Amino acid sequence: MRVNQYEIVLVNLEPTLGSEVNKTRPCVVVSPDEMNHYLKTIVIIPITSTIKEYPTRIKISTQDVKGMAAVDQIRTIDKLRIVKIIGTLKLETIEQIKRTIDETYVK
Repeated sequence: MRVNQYEIVLVNLEPTLGSEVNKTRPCVVVSPDEMNHYLKTIVIIPITSTIKEYPTRIKISTQDVKGMAAVDQIRTIDKLRIVKIIGTLKLETIEQIKRTIDETYVK
């Protein structure tokens, strides 16, 4: 399946261990298109419906998805876990996610 950066995809995250985000849920693709189009894996941020005002959580509100992107739960998955593509993020939300990734993992 061909996916693009910042698309929202429905992903089957099972099986999981411990405190990992589980179930089939929407996720944001954050890996760059150069990787997404050629590798069998992508990097995603799960979206949770549990609202917690953590600095690593970003509010997501689209026509089909409402919740929080859990930047603290970034993971790499095989594209076989993708059920379907369900949307794309707004530019404002993309910028928030980029800032949060930078603040959390780069600095």
